[in-house]
Amino acid sequence: MALKSRNKVSAVFSMSSMTDIVFLLLIFFMLTSTLVTTNALDLVLPNSTAQTVKKQRVSVSINENLEYYIDKEQVQLQYIESQLIALLAGQDEKVVVLRVDKTVAIEHAVAVMDIAYRNKFKIVLATQQKK
Repeated sequence: MALKSRNKVSAVFSMSSMTDIVFLLLIFFMLTSTLVTTNALDLVLPNSTAQTVKKQRVSVSINENLEYYIDKEQVQLQYIESQLIALLAGQDEKVVVLRVDKTVAIEHAVAVMDIAYRNKFKIVLATQQKK
């Protein structure tokens, strides 16, 4: 008596489910890659909806003529660091508010940010409220 098994192993593999998964992943990555944009070219710093600083300690301003001011007193760039150290010496939270005209090149703002970084001051970039 010859007994045959009813369960036969099939050597055929269906790729349809694998291709569905690959196409779904492809669509997902195509959609998410178009949503990611770099901020290198689209920056408009002077306008913002951020809240203003409640406790303003010291303000450093740079106008369009590249004149530096600490609060309302004009200061040369080489003396800003020593004056900021003197003004913030007795304060527990050392915060500097940086106000830069939008026509000024970013390298001038970075010079003041570098001074704040070297002395471990917190620095806040002031912006104009959007209307």
